[in-house]
Amino acid sequence: MKKIIAIILSLSIVFAVAGCNNKSMNYIIENKPSITGVVEEVNDNYIVIYIETDSYPNGADCTVSLDVENGDSYTDVAVGDEVVVYFNGEIAESDPLQINTVYAITLKSPSDR
Repeated sequence: MKKIIAIILSLSIVFAVAGCNNKSMNYIIENKPSITGVVEEVNDNYIVIYIETDSYPNGADCTVSLDVENGDSYTDVAVGDEVVVYFNGEIAESDPLQINTVYAITLKSPSDR
């Protein structure tokens, strides 16, 4: 009986840990930090967005990785799109700023294509 309980607990932990990486878009939007910016440049692996926040009231450029964890993310970005980037809350203080751990990207308003 103890072996069965141990196996069930072990499997529960494995499934719980495995499920943590598969966050839904709704979960990400409701629970993760985000930043909004206008796309200035599009590259194969990253985009450059222009942001204005309390931390950067005069604006700043920020590179954002396109290695996005959620597959439903908007990654077909174009220059001029306004996007919302959901990330782990860490912005590297470099020039330009960098966001490397990206959970999702959503389109706030499209550019005039």
